[in-house]
Amino acid sequence: MHEEYLRRAIGLARENAGSGRGGPFGAVVVRGDEVLAEAANSVTSTLDPTAHAEVNAIRHACARLGRFDLRGCVLYASCEPCPMCLAASYWARLDAVYFAATHRDAAAAGFDDSLIYHEVPRPPAERQLQCVHLELAEAAVPFEAWKANSGKTPY
Repeated sequence: MHEEYLRRAIGLARENAGSGRGGPFGAVVVRGDEVLAEAANSVTSTLDPTAHAEVNAIRHACARLGRFDLRGCVLYASCEPCPMCLAASYWARLDAVYFAATHRDAAAAGFDDSLIYHEVPRPPAERQLQCVHLELAEAAVPFEAWKANSGKTPY
């Protein structure tokens, strides 16, 4: 079954590649034998740099289930998830991610995330993107309010 769902993700990517709606990426979220969501990349059509296929599929699956937790679900992606999509997969608590093409295949087609892979583990002050930590006394106030809120929804 894994191959079937992965082929569906590849099909979505292929269709999207010729549509002009976004990049050549597709994703499917499955729970058991049920497809919860299918999506393709829509970065250029929605003018949203976060609208990768995996993120779109995760958003649709969460909306369908009415929750932000996708435990018990699997993500099938036409290509190895980029760092953002991988992080979203962890945040969604997916059980597994299956992918077809690698990030090297994507780079060869013009979708090179190597800078991000290189930059993320670096200390903020050493990144190419200026990341400046300003120490403010009130920085911890939102976390204190969160800890004190007895009605919060933990995640």
